[in-house]
Amino acid sequence: MRFNKILLALILLLSFQITWSQTNRYMVFFSDKSGSPYSITSPADFLSAKAIARRTKQNISITEADLPVNPDYCQQVKDAGVPLYYKTRWLNGVLVQCDASMVATIEALSFVTSVELVAPGALLSGRIKQSNTVDNTTKTETSYTDTQLQMLGMDKMHTDSFHGEGITIAVLDAGFPGVDSTIPFQGLINDGRVDLSVSHNFVLNSNNVFAQNSHGTEVLSTIAAFDDPQFYGGAYKANFQLYITEYDPSEYRIEEYNWLFAAERADSAGADIISTSLGYSTFDDATMDYTQADMDGKTTVISKAAQYVSDRGVLVICAAGNEGANSWHIITAPADVEDVLAIGNITAQGLRSASSSVGPTADGRIKPDLVALGTGVSLIAPSGSITSGSGTSFAAPLVAALAAGVWQKYPKLTRSELIFLLKRTASQFKDPDNSLGYGIPNYIALSNYQTTSTQVDLMTVFPNPFSSSLQIRPKNPDEVSSCRYQLMTLQGVVLDDRKVEFSWLNPSWSVPVSDLAKGLYLVKIRLDAASFTYKIVKE
Repeated sequence: MRFNKILLALILLLSFQITWSQTNRYMVFFSDKSGSPYSITSPADFLSAKAIARRTKQNISITEADLPVNPDYCQQVKDAGVPLYYKTRWLNGVLVQCDASMVATIEALSFVTSVELVAPGALLSGRIKQSNTVDNTTKTETSYTDTQLQMLGMDKMHTDSFHGEGITIAVLDAGFPGVDSTIPFQGLINDGRVDLSVSHNFVLNSNNVFAQNSHGTEVLSTIAAFDDPQFYGGAYKANFQLYITEYDPSEYRIEEYNWLFAAERADSAGADIISTSLGYSTFDDATMDYTQADMDGKTTVISKAAQYVSDRGVLVICAAGNEGANSWHIITAPADVEDVLAIGNITAQGLRSASSSVGPTADGRIKPDLVALGTGVSLIAPSGSITSGSGTSFAAPLVAALAAGVWQKYPKLTRSELIFLLKRTASQFKDPDNSLGYGIPNYIALSNYQTTSTQVDLMTVFPNPFSSSLQIRPKNPDEVSSCRYQLMTLQGVVLDDRKVEFSWLNPSWSVPVSDLAKGLYLVKIRLDAASFTYKIVKE
């Protein structure tokens, strides 16, 4: 019995020693930025010219939150024998990887406010194999991307010569194998439109992003891949920054901080749009779990990060989540952020997929914001071959591509103005709900909203006189969504009588006049509360 007690004591002691000698990853938070050599009056010391220009265009002030962490504090952490990896200026802290026994030493530093365990084990080695993907693309004459592009009007966007040129999109995901070696991404690489000077693998502390999980490659393909005539990404001429923040084998809060580090780099390097198909709610360590009540856009680490980068004029578009059919059910973070566009998954028939997460947020706001095709989306695999996949992960980048083309067309828009327009002209703007949000956004509808000339009269019929075409248009399709139209002779003989519907996708209606003889006619328009009669002349 005494031997058993001694043995038990030795086992407990060994367990204690193993626990306290394990190398883990920790976030170390600082108390202030006092004594920093940086100043908000000299932003070029820590922000790119494009990042400064974005703030200037959108009238966004540079604040102390934008200042880098105090380098002296960082040096003192290093001097304590603790390896330091990444810094966050917005949350004023650093990521370290060290033996658990060093935590007390870090906490003893006068400027340290707290130390948070964010993941067990050591992973920041930087050792990673290069992707050796072989292109297996087989050419066909079939276009696989028609449905996903046409649903958002991006086929017309391309016809109008908007493919995202000049717009920088940061994609935050789990890996991009094959992007550097396969035909559908060849133009992207050959043109130098992936900024390798800033792209980074935050999971393994490596500059090689062309490895790890295929999810990022598939997500990126919906925006950036091009293989004529069979595959067209929505914004295949945009510029890109690629960041690996997600580690697929495990789930810890470190991934939220990886996202934060990537978002800060994307901001400072001048990204216009962040497209992210990641979401967080529960983790492998239950003590890190969030609750549904935390989905308020302000509580989770990643939601705070998304709000920070949104406040700096970057448009953040993210997947709403695939929790609709399980017990969690609602959106995940950062889809809960008010200024983030959360995208749900619909079928080719416009119906919500059962797996697509719904709203509202914990504080009662409508989510998702918009929807796009997320069921049977055409994708490019790391091999370069065409495949398909389903989920909000693939709906979100399609909307990011749409936003890139719209921002290219209307470069003076601010982030908030662009969000307003995407929602304002979506398919169910007048009746949003927590299944589809404001509905399906569309390039054509948005362009019509932006370019429709100011009309004084509630209804107008033009041109008059006319020869080959005659249009009926309300002043605002939101005010007049339908009318009763009649075309008559002067003697009152009705030649045509039908209900006509209007939207920003179809803001006017063409009267069929090809068989109409030359002469004078009457057009009568009836609304619920008014009617109008117009004399028209066919020449």
